[in-house]
Amino acid sequence: MNILTINCGSSSIKYQLFCMENKCSLVNGMVEKIGTASAYIVHHKDKQTYKAKIKECTYFTAVNKIVELLIDSQWGVVGSKNEIAAIGHRVVHGGEEFTSSVFIDSHVMKRIKFYARLAPLHNPPAYNGIRAALKIFPKVKQVAVFDTAFHQTMPQEAFMYGLPFEFYKKYHVRRYGFHGTSHRYVATAAARELKKPLNKLKIITCHLGNGCSIAAVKNGKSIDTSMGFTPLEGLIMGTRCGDIDPDLVGYIMEKENISAEKVSALMNRKSGLLGLSGISNDMRDLLQSAKKGDKRAKLAIDVFVYRIKKYIGSYLAVMNGADAIVFTAGIGEHVVSIKDKIKKDLSNLLGKVKILTIHTDEERLIAYDTYNLIKKKK
Repeated sequence: MNILTINCGSSSIKYQLFCMENKCSLVNGMVEKIGTASAYIVHHKDKQTYKAKIKECTYFTAVNKIVELLIDSQWGVVGSKNEIAAIGHRVVHGGEEFTSSVFIDSHVMKRIKFYARLAPLHNPPAYNGIRAALKIFPKVKQVAVFDTAFHQTMPQEAFMYGLPFEFYKKYHVRRYGFHGTSHRYVATAAARELKKPLNKLKIITCHLGNGCSIAAVKNGKSIDTSMGFTPLEGLIMGTRCGDIDPDLVGYIMEKENISAEKVSALMNRKSGLLGLSGISNDMRDLLQSAKKGDKRAKLAIDVFVYRIKKYIGSYLAVMNGADAIVFTAGIGEHVVSIKDKIKKDLSNLLGKVKILTIHTDEERLIAYDTYNLIKKKK
């Protein structure tokens, strides 16, 4: 069975085609700069790469181009689109309503659109990508895999804010958490590596990339995570500020004479590592600059590491210890100096805690969820 995974961003689509019998990825690629005149696709097959521009690129034309390449005589791996049995879509926000992956129907589409008010940068692209796929594959089963679903096991004391309760009832104001697909994947992989049942383990998963979050996973369930109502809460990230005093929002608006929209953009796109360093949101750039003596680059790195240690420490307290701490994503997997510093600084707390580095593969998990739903239906 061949399953296509589609992961839509604000101006991009990542995709992979999986053969579920062999549990392998046949091809993968990305469409970048959707909606601009410079849109292009990069397609990988057997260590070879195809790259081409896409004229007048929308989400529909992008998905259509992906399908063209999947069935292409040189770059494809299937004879026709009829050999694609199902499609799995990453959707960032499913609110409290979706606690697991589901088949997509008209009701699910309406709810994805509804939750766009809680994830305005993420749900609309997913909605557009799904609409395109439904039009191109009208008879193929399609599945929505929600990032928020994994964190719906958090207890109320973990997800409630100290605001009037009516805001939760009226406006759904609570902590949702994100990167759930990644946290679930690496927690499951960690259990395999430890050769113990996931439902018997306490694991802290650290997704450290341009976006960063940490989750406390107890007995296979997320019981806390660092991101909140939006992906802005929690750790210092590439361009996001993470935790701040809420009164700072009004203060900055008043001092800079800017709107709520502009201060939100400042906290999401001009803060974090970029804002602190004034150099870059890329940890590799900051490490190079810090080696050359740049004090602000060093400060950005120190604040980044400090916040991670705080969250790991708090989750050790919440779970009364941990069996393993997992590092994943760009920084978590590849920047050894960051991990080494965290391990050294927390050495007295960690004791027998295993430190693991695991490559995250959200698309593979999307494919597995899609495959398992289809098997259940049969």
